[in-house]
Amino acid sequence: MQQKRINIQELERNSYKAMLTTESYVKNSQMPEFFRELIKIRASQINGCAYCIDMYTEEALTLGETERRIFALSAWKESPLFSEEERAVLQLTEEITLISKNGVSDETYEKVLKFFGERVLAQIMMQIVMINSWNRIAISTHQVFEAVS
Repeated sequence: MQQKRINIQELERNSYKAMLTTESYVKNSQMPEFFRELIKIRASQINGCAYCIDMYTEEALTLGETERRIFALSAWKESPLFSEEERAVLQLTEEITLISKNGVSDETYEKVLKFFGERVLAQIMMQIVMINSWNRIAISTHQVFEAVS
């Protein structure tokens, strides 16, 4: 079991409120709801954030996402279960999450732009930035979810 660490929400309420304000903006954006959940789960898988994977898979199931697609998400490139639009968003999610490797390719950027336009592209990018921020908070503070037996 990991050692308990600080609770940023309690210690730095204003910084947490700022994060929640941005999260609210993204939640109320024009981006399709299922895309938000796919982004959150995939980035959390890449970052190894068990707390966020648990939270966002539960949210996705509540919204009607299928278990089969959630199970296939870690291997989306090889799976026929995702649309071309979803593939473009997932590729952008991976490139932004792993930004230090190669940045964001022109091909990926242009593909998402073509499918969604500038405004929704900006919203998708902000969702990816937000989940990466939440992942980093959860991982660095050792947030854990309660196991259900």
